[in-house]
Amino acid sequence: MKKIAFFDAKPYDKEFFDRANLAYGYNITYFKTHLNANTAELSEGADAVCAFVNDDLDKTVIDHLNAHGIEAVALRSAGYNNVDLNHAYRRLHVMRVPSYSPYSVAEHAMALIMALNRKTHRAYYRTRDGNFSINGLMGFDLHGKTAGIVGTGKIGQCLIDILLGCGMRILAHDPNPNRAYAEEKGILYVDLEQLYRESDVISLHCPLTPETHYLINEKAIEQMKPGVLLINTGRGQLINSRALIRGLKSGKIGAAGLDVYEEEAEYFFEDFSNSAIDDDVLARLMTFPNVLITSHQAFFTREALQNIADTTLKNIDDFFSDRPLLNEICYHCGGNCVKPGKKSCW
Repeated sequence: MKKIAFFDAKPYDKEFFDRANLAYGYNITYFKTHLNANTAELSEGADAVCAFVNDDLDKTVIDHLNAHGIEAVALRSAGYNNVDLNHAYRRLHVMRVPSYSPYSVAEHAMALIMALNRKTHRAYYRTRDGNFSINGLMGFDLHGKTAGIVGTGKIGQCLIDILLGCGMRILAHDPNPNRAYAEEKGILYVDLEQLYRESDVISLHCPLTPETHYLINEKAIEQMKPGVLLINTGRGQLINSRALIRGLKSGKIGAAGLDVYEEEAEYFFEDFSNSAIDDDVLARLMTFPNVLITSHQAFFTREALQNIADTTLKNIDDFFSDRPLLNEICYHCGGNCVKPGKKSCW
């Protein structure tokens, strides 16, 4: 029976993976700890590793896994910026879940937009304290306003559909624009400068790459419309948090909805309710009444968790069964391998 070392395991992971594993019968050992250089030894004796977004697959970890004879890493996420793909090349087959539920993330982004605009998170606490004043809770009609969507993959397109239903004008930016989709939906692809300048709402749905690292920085914020509502359900390092704080203090950023944070690995998915937050930048962001932070939960729906478990175990089974690895991430190909297979481009 093949063994899988499962890192950063939560109760909901065990529930959905145990159910999906009924079709495979793998021996899964669940570890609560993150995968990193200090915990990689826990993988000894395993045939494959399952990792999540805050696990660190750097050179040291990859060498540890390699030394234990492990050749397969199954990420239960779409993003893979936590993997040193260059070093993994010809050492590990790294597979991912490219699409689990674009609706879950898009709908969460919309929830952040609505909550921040109409200030429902603040109204909730007011009324619980017996304060029924609506002073300071004024929002604006989304209808007729402009939304800027950075990244028009499946998630970006799902959000665009929702926003079109609200009567919004859509500006989009993507290095690989989908012209047929744009024509069908009546949206306009523009450069980032125009998107920043004209958008009342900006939502980020692009991957984290060297080109998009700190995409939202001091210069970008300066180009934005005053009072813009900024949403990030992608990756934390798309936004320079210190620049965001300055934008919030100046009023250039009217509100920010963050499901991710650039230094989230230590905090997100964990309970620190009885502890102090040592990260001064995160602590400062949490003091703003016009900032709504959620703990990387945009993906967190029953449908998404089921799809993640099914696809992750299918990826592992494809590897062990010498079938094409359709969801392999290949450094040589710059993304999903164009020659999927047990040997891929090796």
